[in-house]
Order: sequence, then C-alpha cells, then structure tokens
Amino acid sequence: MRRKDREMNLDFAREVIDRSPYGVLACVTPEGKPYAIPLSIARDGDRLLFHSAAAGSKVDYLPDGQEVSLTFVSHVQVPELFSAEELSNMANEPEAPSRLGSKVFTTEFESACVQGRVYELTDPADKIFALRCICEKFTPGKMALFELAANNALKITRVYEIKIESLTGKRKRFDAQGNELKGQAGG
Repeated sequence: MRRKDREMNLDFAREVIDRSPYGVLACVTPEGKPYAIPLSIARDGDRLLFHSAAAGSKVDYLPDGQEVSLTFVSHVQVPELFSAEELSNMANEPEAPSRLGSKVFTTEFESACVQGRVYELTDPADKIFALRCICEKFTPGKMALFELAANNALKITRVYEIKIESLTGKRKRFDAQGNELKGQAGG
C-alpha cells in the first residue's frame, strides 16, 4: 500500500466488508481476460460467502482454487470542509492548488481489499449455513421464511466460499477541524 498513513488495521477491514452492500470480485478467465462482477457477500470469520445461479460466467470462471481479488468500499462522500466564502478566499492563497486537491476535490472513503482462493461448497449443510449467513446480512427481518426458501434454493443455487489469504483496509476521512485522520495500521 503506497499511502501507509491511510492504512487501517484488520478489524477495520473486516468491518468494511461487513458494512458494504456488495463487493467486486475479480479474476482472470481461462482465456486470460479480466473478469469482475459485483456480488452480495457475507463474511464468516476469515472466509467470504456468496451464491450464484447454477450456470453462467461465474461458474465457468471460478473453478476450485481459482485465485481472486475482491474490493469493498463503504462510506464514500465528498467532504464539505469549507464555506462558500472560505472557498472563494482560498483562490488567493499560495497553497491553494495543494489544499484544493487534498481537501476540496477529493472524497472520503473506507475500503478493504482481499486476495484469496474460491471454492464451491457442495455439502448441503455447508450450503445452508452459507446461505443463512448471506440472508442474515441482507434480509435479517425475513429469516422466519429462510428454511422454506433455502431448501428450494439448494436445487438451483451454487454456493461459494473465498478463503481470505490477504486483507488490507484503508480510509481517508477528515475530523471536524478539517484535518485528515491518520490510519491505525496493525492487527
């Protein structure tokens, strides 16, 4: 990571994954072409879980053990650190180009990047567990109907896990005074 001052600890990276509505999975196809797709992903410890239709590009491009990377981004916003008057006055300051680039024409964000390997889950109990994790993240208020839906889904759904081999987290955020908060590198 180039910006070590923005690197965050592993707990932060896990929280970004847990808060993100989706992650983008990327791999290389058998033909050597890049392939990336957004997925609804749930985390269970050091593995990521997602599901798929029984056929399609994901199925073709994700044989067991395939190396993949994933990116998760949460809390994206343009910071509003200056009033209109302050922005107008800033144009006359010698450090204006630098301040404009780092504090005005920028975004705050939180991100996590994962490297790992993907494996299809084939045991019905493992698939049900993974589907439950996914549904608890995305449809927690409807879990009373989970069993009925899950038993039917087993016939038409593939379920995958990604074993996390590498995980990093990063953020850019400003405090109330407009100072950039620095990271929390480490465990």
